[in-house]
Amino acid sequence: MNSMFRNFRTGLWRSCLIKSVLVLAIFACIDTSVFGDNPISVVKAAKNKNRTKVLLSSDAVSGIAKLGDPVTFTAEISNRSAATVNGKLDWSVKSPVLKKSLQTSTKFSIGAKKTQSLTFTITLRQAGFAEVECAFIESQTEQSVSNRLRIGCQPNRVVSSLTRQNDFAEFWKKASSELRDIPPAFESIERVDMSDERIRVFEVNMRSHDQIRVSGWLEVPRKSTQPLAAVIRVPGYGQNMRPTGKWDDMVVFSFNPRGHGNSQQDIPGKPTNFWIRGLDDQQTYYYKGSYLDCIRAVDFVASRSDVDPAKIAVWGGSQGGGFAIATAALDSRVDYCVADIPFLCDWSNYFRLTHWPEMDTWIADRPDRNWNSTLQTLSYFDTLNLADRVRCPTIMSVGLQDQICPPTTCFAVFNRIIGEKRYRIYPEKKHGLGHEHHTWVWQELRSAFGLTD
Repeated sequence: MNSMFRNFRTGLWRSCLIKSVLVLAIFACIDTSVFGDNPISVVKAAKNKNRTKVLLSSDAVSGIAKLGDPVTFTAEISNRSAATVNGKLDWSVKSPVLKKSLQTSTKFSIGAKKTQSLTFTITLRQAGFAEVECAFIESQTEQSVSNRLRIGCQPNRVVSSLTRQNDFAEFWKKASSELRDIPPAFESIERVDMSDERIRVFEVNMRSHDQIRVSGWLEVPRKSTQPLAAVIRVPGYGQNMRPTGKWDDMVVFSFNPRGHGNSQQDIPGKPTNFWIRGLDDQQTYYYKGSYLDCIRAVDFVASRSDVDPAKIAVWGGSQGGGFAIATAALDSRVDYCVADIPFLCDWSNYFRLTHWPEMDTWIADRPDRNWNSTLQTLSYFDTLNLADRVRCPTIMSVGLQDQICPPTTCFAVFNRIIGEKRYRIYPEKKHGLGHEHHTWVWQELRSAFGLTD
């Protein structure tokens, strides 16, 4: 491992939850002052079943602070046992722009069945996000119960440096040309068993880059008499996109890029480990093919006479959010982009803010692999480097407490998008925004395309 790899590992959390759980995300420069009383807004809870419970909150309105204004975090430590508990409360604030983590510790006792509150105040001096963690450690047992909470400040001013290679533009120009040279061989097979009196459902197959077969599910309203708006839905990591059965006045194409859902004909094996497949070379990397698959999906939708070419949207969450941004960047036929909790963003900061053991293992597996070469390959597929090509209206939504796709990386990309754009921050949400958010997005798309319920 080279020195860069060691540096990346230095600031990561000690415990790793395999594949699905990532660690803290923070990106703000802050000053600290401690102890004061302020109102409580967002509340998060952590529990130790044996003795204690910690509630953590902040007075940042909707989780967003004003630049230069103090934000007070309040920890409520409850002793649920019948005896006094002695211990200490450790506060820490982590940020990659600080030379070292900021910490303070307070010793105290909590009487039987009592609750005690302590506060910790920080002031954000730079646009970005900060995460505060508090941990109560019992003196008698050394058991620890902890909690953490993220806040933000001026997210629309978060900036991250581009990592484009000199041949970045030529790479994507050539890749797009390679896709055009492959006849798509569109095939639509009606699935009567999945259709109803409102919507006809088709299983769609086509050829994409490297002659890989990819598929999806097309829903076409039976009563359509004129070209309709179309929404292309793209999947999260390993997700299987299926028909929605929702709309009889829109065309909906639930598309599965290679290795996902019904697009596993030429990509055998379980739908996992996509981001390390072919990672030694940008020409063979998984995301080259899958980004081009998404463009092929646009080819298919745009080829249909029942689709209005001025009303094509792409929508996805997590990996699908990254797919949506990349597709809108690489294909000007996309008229609307919706990116929820987007992955594939700002790789350099992503690996400073998160930890995936499988990436560590992949790099350590061969002596010719290192973080420099890995990040160079990833840079071709980093939506940070593609974002300024997005000219269509864009909506991005994030969960402020997301540990998998930290808001810092999402906003670093969003803020480089050229077109009209809006964002939503859900203060208490993590890596999932819920049914109400999905309903809201459908309403926004329908309104944008002149449709009414």
